[in-house]
Amino acid sequence: MEYDYIPLPQRQPLKWPGGARVALLITFNLETWDLTKDTDKPYYAGGPAILPDVLPGNVADFPNFTWREYGQRVGIWRLFELFDTLGAKASCTTNAVTFQRRKAMTDAVLERGWELLTHNWEQGELLTNFAHDPAREREIILASLAEFEKHTGRKSKGWLSSSLRGTMQTADILAEQGCTFYCDIMNDDQPYLLKTPSGPIVSVPYSNEINDFTFITRKNYTTDQFAQALIEELDVLYEEGATTGRIMNIGLHPHVSGRAHRIRAIREFIEHAQSLPGVWWATREEIADWYLANHESHIPGQLA
Repeated sequence: MEYDYIPLPQRQPLKWPGGARVALLITFNLETWDLTKDTDKPYYAGGPAILPDVLPGNVADFPNFTWREYGQRVGIWRLFELFDTLGAKASCTTNAVTFQRRKAMTDAVLERGWELLTHNWEQGELLTNFAHDPAREREIILASLAEFEKHTGRKSKGWLSSSLRGTMQTADILAEQGCTFYCDIMNDDQPYLLKTPSGPIVSVPYSNEINDFTFITRKNYTTDQFAQALIEELDVLYEEGATTGRIMNIGLHPHVSGRAHRIRAIREFIEHAQSLPGVWWATREEIADWYLANHESHIPGQLA
Protein backbone atom coordinates (compact mmCIF):
# COMPACT_ATOMS: atom_id res chain seq x y z
CA MET A 1 0.00 0.00 0.00
CA GLU A 2 1.26 3.47 -0.93
CA TYR A 3 -0.19 6.95 -1.03
CA ASP A 4 1.04 10.33 -2.21
CA TYR A 5 1.78 13.29 0.01
CA ILE A 6 -0.44 16.02 -1.41
CA PRO A 7 -0.88 18.87 1.09
CA LEU A 8 -4.28 20.47 1.27
CA PRO A 9 -3.33 23.78 -0.48
CA GLN A 10 -2.16 21.84 -3.56
CA ARG A 11 -5.55 20.17 -4.10
CA GLN A 12 -8.44 21.46 -6.14
CA PRO A 13 -11.58 22.32 -4.15
CA LEU A 14 -13.56 19.22 -3.24
CA LYS A 15 -17.26 19.76 -4.04
CA TRP A 16 -19.59 17.35 -2.28
CA PRO A 17 -22.95 16.43 -3.84
CA GLY A 18 -25.60 19.09 -3.42
CA GLY A 19 -23.01 21.66 -2.39
CA ALA A 20 -22.58 20.11 1.06
CA ARG A 21 -19.71 21.37 3.17
CA VAL A 22 -19.17 18.39 5.49
CA ALA A 23 -19.80 14.69 5.01
CA LEU A 24 -20.75 13.52 8.50
CA LEU A 25 -20.21 9.96 9.69
CA ILE A 26 -21.35 8.88 13.15
CA THR A 27 -19.95 5.42 13.75
CA PHE A 28 -21.32 2.80 16.13
CA ASN A 29 -18.74 0.07 16.65
CA LEU A 30 -20.58 -3.22 17.25
CA GLU A 31 -17.67 -5.06 18.80
CA THR A 32 -17.48 -8.46 20.48
CA TRP A 33 -14.66 -9.85 22.60
CA ASP A 34 -13.66 -13.29 23.77
CA LEU A 35 -13.79 -13.56 27.55
CA THR A 36 -10.51 -15.48 27.55
CA LYS A 37 -7.80 -16.49 25.11
CA ASP A 38 -5.74 -19.64 25.29
CA THR A 39 -2.56 -17.80 26.20
CA ASP A 40 -0.71 -16.73 29.31
CA LYS A 41 0.28 -13.46 27.65
CA PRO A 42 -1.67 -10.30 28.54
CA TYR A 43 -4.93 -10.23 26.60
CA TYR A 44 -5.59 -7.11 24.56
CA ALA A 45 -9.32 -6.44 24.76
CA GLY A 46 -9.44 -3.85 21.98
CA GLY A 47 -9.28 -0.41 23.54
CA PRO A 48 -8.66 1.20 26.93
CA ALA A 49 -9.43 -0.75 30.07
CA ILE A 50 -11.88 0.36 32.76
CA LEU A 51 -9.50 -1.22 35.27
CA PRO A 52 -5.81 -0.99 34.35
CA ASP A 53 -4.60 -4.22 35.97
CA VAL A 54 -3.44 -6.55 33.20
CA LEU A 55 -4.46 -10.20 33.44
CA PRO A 56 -3.11 -13.10 31.40
CA GLY A 57 -5.29 -14.11 28.50
CA ASN A 58 -6.31 -17.40 30.09
CA VAL A 59 -7.82 -15.64 33.13
CA ALA A 60 -11.31 -14.14 32.84
CA ASP A 61 -11.25 -10.33 33.19
CA PHE A 62 -14.83 -9.76 34.30
CA PRO A 63 -14.59 -6.00 35.03
CA ASN A 64 -13.36 -5.17 31.54
CA PHE A 65 -15.44 -7.78 29.74
CA THR A 66 -18.71 -6.88 31.44
CA TRP A 67 -18.03 -3.14 31.11
CA ARG A 68 -17.93 -3.67 27.36
CA GLU A 69 -20.90 -6.03 27.48
CA TYR A 70 -22.99 -3.25 29.03
CA GLY A 71 -22.87 -1.58 25.63
CA GLN A 72 -24.28 -4.69 23.97
CA ARG A 73 -27.03 -5.25 26.54
CA VAL A 74 -28.06 -1.65 27.29
CA GLY A 75 -25.97 1.13 25.74
CA ILE A 76 -26.52 0.36 22.06
CA TRP A 77 -30.28 0.30 22.55
CA ARG A 78 -30.19 3.72 24.20
CA LEU A 79 -28.29 5.01 21.17
CA PHE A 80 -30.68 3.38 18.71
CA GLU A 81 -33.63 4.96 20.53
CA LEU A 82 -32.01 8.39 20.45
CA PHE A 83 -31.23 8.21 16.74
CA ASP A 84 -34.73 6.95 15.94
CA THR A 85 -36.25 9.81 17.93
CA LEU A 86 -34.13 12.40 16.10
CA GLY A 87 -34.43 10.79 12.66
CA ALA A 88 -30.66 10.37 12.42
CA LYS A 89 -28.62 7.48 11.06
CA ALA A 90 -25.27 5.92 11.92
CA SER A 91 -22.66 4.15 9.83
CA CYS A 92 -21.86 1.00 11.80
CA THR A 93 -18.96 -1.42 11.96
CA THR A 94 -19.21 -4.99 13.17
CA ASN A 95 -16.92 -7.83 14.09
CA ALA A 96 -17.82 -11.06 12.30
CA VAL A 97 -18.47 -12.82 15.61
CA THR A 98 -21.07 -10.16 16.49
CA PHE A 99 -23.29 -11.73 13.84
CA GLN A 100 -22.94 -15.04 15.68
CA ARG A 101 -23.07 -14.00 19.35
CA ARG A 102 -24.89 -10.65 19.45
CA LYS A 103 -27.05 -10.85 16.34
CA ALA A 104 -29.76 -8.55 17.72
CA MET A 105 -27.36 -5.61 17.31
CA THR A 106 -26.56 -6.27 13.66
CA ASP A 107 -30.22 -7.06 12.93
CA ALA A 108 -31.20 -3.68 14.37
CA VAL A 109 -28.81 -1.90 12.00
CA LEU A 110 -30.01 -3.84 8.97
CA GLU A 111 -33.67 -3.27 9.88
CA ARG A 112 -33.03 0.47 9.88
CA GLY A 113 -31.30 0.35 6.50
CA TRP A 114 -28.12 1.81 7.95
CA GLU A 115 -24.64 1.17 6.62
CA LEU A 116 -22.73 -1.78 8.03
CA LEU A 117 -19.11 -2.67 7.29
CA THR A 118 -16.69 -5.35 8.36
CA HIS A 119 -14.55 -4.74 11.45
CA ASN A 120 -12.31 -7.80 11.71
CA TRP A 121 -13.28 -11.24 13.05
CA GLU A 122 -13.08 -10.63 16.82
CA GLN A 123 -12.20 -7.33 18.45
CA GLY A 124 -9.23 -8.51 20.49
CA GLU A 125 -7.48 -10.17 17.55
CA LEU A 126 -5.33 -7.60 15.76
CA LEU A 127 -4.20 -8.01 12.17
CA THR A 128 -0.79 -6.70 13.22
CA ASN A 129 -0.35 -9.97 15.13
CA PHE A 130 0.07 -11.45 11.64
CA ALA A 131 2.12 -8.69 10.02
CA HIS A 132 4.72 -11.32 9.10
CA ASP A 133 2.20 -14.04 8.32
CA PRO A 134 0.29 -12.69 5.31
CA ALA A 135 -1.44 -16.00 4.67
CA ARG A 136 -3.00 -15.93 8.13
CA GLU A 137 -4.03 -12.27 7.76
CA ARG A 138 -5.67 -13.07 4.42
CA GLU A 139 -7.51 -15.99 6.02
CA ILE A 140 -8.94 -13.73 8.75
CA ILE A 141 -10.00 -11.01 6.30
CA LEU A 142 -11.64 -13.43 3.88
CA ALA A 143 -13.45 -15.26 6.68
CA SER A 144 -14.72 -11.93 8.06
CA LEU A 145 -15.93 -10.79 4.64
CA ALA A 146 -17.64 -14.14 4.06
CA GLU A 147 -19.45 -13.95 7.41
CA PHE A 148 -20.63 -10.45 6.54
CA GLU A 149 -22.02 -11.62 3.20
CA LYS A 150 -23.69 -14.64 4.81
CA HIS A 151 -25.65 -12.49 7.25
CA THR A 152 -26.35 -9.41 5.11
CA GLY A 153 -26.85 -10.93 1.67
CA ARG A 154 -24.36 -8.53 0.11
CA LYS A 155 -20.61 -8.16 -0.08
CA SER A 156 -18.94 -5.75 2.31
CA LYS A 157 -17.61 -2.73 0.44
CA GLY A 158 -15.29 -1.52 3.20
CA TRP A 159 -13.23 -2.40 6.24
CA LEU A 160 -12.08 -1.02 9.58
CA SER A 161 -9.47 -3.09 11.42
CA SER A 162 -9.79 -3.77 15.13
CA SER A 163 -8.09 -0.81 16.84
CA LEU A 164 -7.08 0.34 13.34
CA ARG A 165 -4.25 -2.17 13.41
CA GLY A 166 -3.96 -3.05 9.74
CA THR A 167 -0.76 -4.13 7.99
CA MET A 168 0.96 -3.16 4.75
CA GLN A 169 -1.02 -5.96 3.06
CA THR A 170 -4.52 -5.16 4.36
CA ALA A 171 -5.59 -2.59 1.76
CA ASP A 172 -4.36 -4.77 -1.09
CA ILE A 173 -6.30 -7.81 0.15
CA LEU A 174 -9.44 -5.67 0.40
CA ALA A 175 -9.02 -4.15 -3.06
CA GLU A 176 -8.47 -7.63 -4.48
CA GLN A 177 -11.79 -8.69 -2.91
CA GLY A 178 -13.69 -5.82 -4.51
CA CYS A 179 -13.87 -3.47 -1.53
CA THR A 180 -13.96 0.20 -2.46
CA PHE A 181 -12.87 1.84 0.81
CA TYR A 182 -10.54 1.33 3.77
CA CYS A 183 -10.79 3.26 7.03
CA ASP A 184 -7.59 2.66 9.03
CA ILE A 185 -5.63 5.65 7.68
CA MET A 186 -6.45 8.71 9.79
CA ASN A 187 -4.23 11.41 8.29
CA ASP A 188 -6.77 13.62 6.48
CA ASP A 189 -10.10 15.45 6.52
CA GLN A 190 -10.78 14.37 2.93
CA PRO A 191 -10.85 11.08 1.05
CA TYR A 192 -8.02 10.13 -1.27
CA LEU A 193 -6.79 7.10 -3.21
CA LEU A 194 -4.52 4.45 -1.75
CA LYS A 195 -2.41 2.58 -4.30
CA THR A 196 -2.28 -1.22 -4.04
CA PRO A 197 -1.09 -3.97 -6.42
CA SER A 198 -4.78 -4.84 -6.90
CA GLY A 199 -5.76 -1.29 -7.83
CA PRO A 200 -6.83 1.85 -5.97
CA ILE A 201 -9.02 1.87 -2.88
CA VAL A 202 -10.44 4.99 -1.24
CA SER A 203 -9.22 6.05 2.17
CA VAL A 204 -12.32 7.15 4.10
CA PRO A 205 -10.74 8.15 7.40
CA TYR A 206 -11.89 6.99 10.80
CA SER A 207 -10.73 9.07 13.77
CA ASN A 208 -9.05 8.08 17.00
CA GLU A 209 -9.11 11.75 18.06
CA ILE A 210 -12.83 12.49 17.55
CA ASN A 211 -13.71 9.37 19.50
CA ASP A 212 -15.47 8.71 22.78
CA PHE A 213 -12.58 6.54 24.00
CA THR A 214 -10.18 9.44 23.54
CA PHE A 215 -12.40 12.16 24.99
CA ILE A 216 -13.99 10.25 27.85
CA THR A 217 -11.82 7.28 28.79
CA ARG A 218 -8.41 8.77 28.06
CA LYS A 219 -8.97 12.50 28.68
CA ASN A 220 -11.77 12.25 31.27
CA TYR A 221 -14.01 14.81 29.55
CA THR A 222 -17.31 15.64 31.20
CA THR A 223 -20.54 15.29 29.24
CA ASP A 224 -20.50 19.07 28.61
CA GLN A 225 -16.90 19.00 27.41
CA PHE A 226 -17.60 16.03 25.14
CA ALA A 227 -20.59 17.74 23.53
CA GLN A 228 -18.72 21.02 23.09
CA ALA A 229 -15.70 19.33 21.49
CA LEU A 230 -17.90 17.57 18.93
CA ILE A 231 -19.82 20.76 18.12
CA GLU A 232 -16.66 22.84 17.81
CA GLU A 233 -15.01 20.28 15.51
CA LEU A 234 -18.03 20.35 13.21
CA ASP A 235 -18.30 24.15 13.27
CA VAL A 236 -14.68 24.61 12.16
CA LEU A 237 -14.94 21.95 9.45
CA TYR A 238 -18.24 23.48 8.31
CA GLU A 239 -16.63 26.92 7.94
CA GLU A 240 -13.64 25.44 6.08
CA GLY A 241 -16.00 23.35 3.95
CA ALA A 242 -17.30 26.48 2.24
CA THR A 243 -14.04 26.39 0.28
CA THR A 244 -13.32 22.67 0.03
CA GLY A 245 -15.41 19.82 1.44
CA ARG A 246 -14.45 17.91 4.57
CA ILE A 247 -15.24 14.64 6.34
CA MET A 248 -16.06 14.41 10.02
CA ASN A 249 -16.19 10.98 11.63
CA ILE A 250 -17.20 10.40 15.24
CA GLY A 251 -16.24 7.02 16.67
CA LEU A 252 -18.70 5.81 19.32
CA HIS A 253 -18.64 2.71 21.49
CA PRO A 254 -21.95 1.71 23.11
CA HIS A 255 -20.37 0.98 26.49
CA VAL A 256 -18.90 4.50 26.56
CA SER A 257 -21.33 6.86 24.79
CA GLY A 258 -24.34 4.68 25.60
CA ARG A 259 -24.22 5.47 29.31
CA ALA A 260 -27.20 7.41 30.65
CA HIS A 261 -25.15 10.39 31.83
CA ARG A 262 -23.39 10.80 28.45
CA ILE A 263 -26.24 10.38 25.97
CA ARG A 264 -27.07 14.10 26.23
CA ALA A 265 -23.79 14.96 24.51
CA ILE A 266 -24.73 12.90 21.46
CA ARG A 267 -28.24 14.37 21.38
CA GLU A 268 -26.96 17.96 21.54
CA PHE A 269 -24.45 17.30 18.78
CA ILE A 270 -27.01 15.69 16.46
CA GLU A 271 -29.47 18.52 16.98
CA HIS A 272 -26.74 21.02 16.16
CA ALA A 273 -25.66 19.10 13.04
CA GLN A 274 -29.27 18.88 11.87
CA SER A 275 -29.56 22.66 12.11
CA LEU A 276 -26.81 23.16 9.51
CA PRO A 277 -28.02 23.01 5.89
CA GLY A 278 -24.66 21.99 4.41
CA VAL A 279 -24.17 18.69 6.26
CA TRP A 280 -24.28 15.52 4.16
CA TRP A 281 -25.35 12.55 6.33
CA ALA A 282 -23.35 10.21 4.14
CA THR A 283 -22.39 6.57 4.20
CA ARG A 284 -18.82 5.53 3.64
CA GLU A 285 -19.86 3.64 0.53
CA GLU A 286 -21.49 6.79 -0.88
CA ILE A 287 -18.33 8.79 -0.18
CA ALA A 288 -16.11 6.15 -1.79
CA ASP A 289 -18.30 5.76 -4.88
CA TRP A 290 -18.51 9.53 -5.33
CA TYR A 291 -14.77 9.97 -4.92
CA LEU A 292 -13.89 7.19 -7.36
CA ALA A 293 -16.06 8.98 -9.94
CA ASN A 294 -14.79 12.50 -9.15
CA HIS A 295 -11.26 12.28 -7.78
CA GLU A 296 -9.61 13.75 -10.88
CA SER A 297 -11.46 17.02 -10.32
CA HIS A 298 -9.97 17.08 -6.82
CA ILE A 299 -6.43 15.88 -7.57
CA PRO A 300 -5.78 15.96 -11.34
CA GLY A 301 -3.67 13.07 -12.58
CA GLN A 302 -4.17 10.97 -9.45
CA LEU A 303 -3.90 7.24 -10.17
CA ALA A 304 -7.14 5.92 -11.68
